[in-house]
Formats: sequence, structure tokens, C-alpha cells
Amino acid sequence: MSASRLERVKDLDVRLAAIVDPIKVLSSLGWPRSAEDEFLAKFRAGTPELPQVALAPKDHSREIEALEALQAECDREHALDNLVYKTARSYESAARMLGAIGTPDFSRYSIELYGKPDDPYKNQDFTALDAADYFLERTDDLVGGHVVPPTVATIPAEEFAVRLKKGVDDFFADDQVEVVLDEGLSSKAIAGSKRIRLRAGALFSDLDLDQLLYHEAHVHAATMLNGRRQPNLKLLSLGAPRTTRTQEGLAVLAELLTLSLDVSRLRRLALRVKAIARVLDGADFIDVFRTFLEAGQSEEESYQSTVRCFRGGDVRGKVAFTKDSVYLKGMLEVYAFLMTCVHENRPEFAAALFCGRLTLGDVVELAPYCETGYIVPPRYVPHWARDLRTLTSAFAFNAFLTRADMTHLTFDRFVEFEEAVAEGTLAKGTRRN
Repeated sequence: MSASRLERVKDLDVRLAAIVDPIKVLSSLGWPRSAEDEFLAKFRAGTPELPQVALAPKDHSREIEALEALQAECDREHALDNLVYKTARSYESAARMLGAIGTPDFSRYSIELYGKPDDPYKNQDFTALDAADYFLERTDDLVGGHVVPPTVATIPAEEFAVRLKKGVDDFFADDQVEVVLDEGLSSKAIAGSKRIRLRAGALFSDLDLDQLLYHEAHVHAATMLNGRRQPNLKLLSLGAPRTTRTQEGLAVLAELLTLSLDVSRLRRLALRVKAIARVLDGADFIDVFRTFLEAGQSEEESYQSTVRCFRGGDVRGKVAFTKDSVYLKGMLEVYAFLMTCVHENRPEFAAALFCGRLTLGDVVELAPYCETGYIVPPRYVPHWARDLRTLTSAFAFNAFLTRADMTHLTFDRFVEFEEAVAEGTLAKGTRRN
């Protein structure tokens, strides 16, 4: 691209960052902590009532108008212009969603941004809802039969924050990232570029420590800090809604690859996908709360899980915040992307995922700008994505294993195979499952 065009892109980028600054999705949808106490008190008394939480729609008409004008200036034939356009469009949808809080249009814009649980994949015969059902079915007996011990949360938030801060400081050598307690937080934790917030009063487990370190710090905080270090594109540090699926998928996959994704956490993610589908079908807050409770979550955790589906929506059902459907979707997509990196001999794309807040498609389209240095290499990359030797071998093995037919495999087959070996009847070329 010519110097004049690059200068024009820089102008669009700077203006975009200024326009979207007031558009805050999660903070606009937060529920007061008092609502939890009121709901649980009535539920325990045997007289449950739908929460009375009225969130005011946000007027972002000025930002929407400015974003529409900015999109009109973008030449979508060029990758950088197109990136600005897609980011602006993403924020426009988010702004419209926040202006439609409590109405059916809220769901419509939420689905536009994050999709819904039963969205099909092209050339595939499964959805995120199918994946959720599969994970729950495969782990029901393990959890219900106590084959896998439950993860018990006993660490107070104050002590947990100190331990997490040590791991954060070890990773972010050139930046200060705080770990703070927040009484108004609905989720257990959320990360920005300079601060990781933990819900005050919550109890945490040892596995929570690894999960939050690898998920919130090594991915969310890292990609935002790396984005802020980019000299030419401010939008790589914005955390645009369009990047949520890849970012959350990358973070959950990081938990899996570092062996910190326990079965309880996997089930929580799957249950949220199913809960969103139920809300869209008409289930109300109490119905969904009971579903989480019956799945083994505590009353407090069941309430918080339910709030995640209804924030900004309608507690009577039909109107949902669908963001939590992206965790499983994103994990599957990032995994498929890394497998493709092996197939196409582009393992360096793994580290490129951390250049800023990007989607998988962005990594591919922006590769030439990474090669020329217009987009600088990321400063913070977790160990599993940094060492291409081990990452490539792991995914090459997985890529081959996906070719194996596991449908006929039972434990008896292993015994039969050993018997055949011992008897010398395992003829060369004989196919055995």
C-alpha cells in the first residue's frame, strides 16, 4: 500500500478508537449484587420470584451515526480498510444492542455479534449445542459416579488475588497488571490490559488459579497489551465485539493445552450453551436457574450462571445475551485453525494470534503486514504458543489421530490384539480395530 493510503488508514484507525470509547458492553449489562441476595432468599423460602432488575437502554445514537459515516469511507478492497470497516460495524451492532436492552432486538443484535448455540458450520454436521450435549453426556457418569473428584473452592478471594498476582508479575516482565477485588462483578474474573478483576467474596480453587492465569492473563491481558504496543493500528487493542469468539476460544483452548481445564469447568461452559438455547426457546430465569442447580452447581453459582444468559435480556424468556455460546464455538474454531496451520505449514500463525485482539480471519489477512513489520511481533506470548517445536508436534499428532476410526474400539479389542500378538496370528497387512 502507498504511503498516502497507509496514512489514511491511520487516520481512520485513530478516529475509530475515539468513537467507540463510550461503548462498553459488559459494564452496561451488569446486575446489582443486591439482586442475588433477594432472589436466593425468596428461593430458599420456597417462594421464588423472577428478579426485578431494570437496566436502562444506552443511547449511543451519536456513536452509531459516526460509525456509519466511518464505514462509508472504508475501501473494502484493501485489507486494512476492511479491518477498520468490520471493527466499526461490530461496534455499531454492539451500540444498537445496548440501545435495545430488554427488547427482542437485543437478542437480534446479540446473535449478530456472537451467534446462537445451534448455528451450523459449513460442511460440518454439528453445532456448538451438539458439542455441549456431547461433553455433558460423556462426563455425566464420571461426575455423578464420583469417578472424578469434584473441584472444591476453598481459597478466599483475598488470598487468591495474592497468589494470582505473583503468576501475573512473572509473565508480564515489562508491564504492571493489577489484580483487584470487585464486589459488583457478576463473573468470577475479567481481564483488561492493566487490571484483572476478581469477584470479592467468591471462593476459588487451585485449578482456578491456573485457569485464570492462562485464560485471563496469558490471553486476554496479553493480547490487549500486545495490541497497545502496535505502532500503527490502535484497533488491535480495542477488544471489538467481533473478536470475542476467537479471544474466548483461544483462552479456553489455552486452558486445555496447559491441562488446567477440569471437567467441572468444561461442564459449566457446555451448560451455558444449553441454557442460552433454552432462554431463546422461552425458558424464564427460574427455569434456567433450576437447570444449573440440578446439574450440580451451588445456588450462588447457579444464579451467576443464569444471570450471564439474561443480562440485558428479559427474565421471562425469549430475549437472551448469547455471548456465552462463543466459548465452545471459539475453542473448536481455534483448534481447527491450529490444525490447519500444521496442514498448511504455517505454525508461525499461532504466535500471530497474540499480536492484538484479532479474529482467525484477521491473522490470515494481515499476515503480509506482519511480514513487513507494519504489525510488530507480540511481546507477550504464552509458552505453549511460543515454542513451535512442541506445538507443531502436538497438532501433527492430533491431525493424524482424527483420521482414526474409533467407532468400533472397545477395551476388549486391546485384549484381543495382545492375544493375537502372543499367538503369532497378527498377520502382516491384517486390518484390526
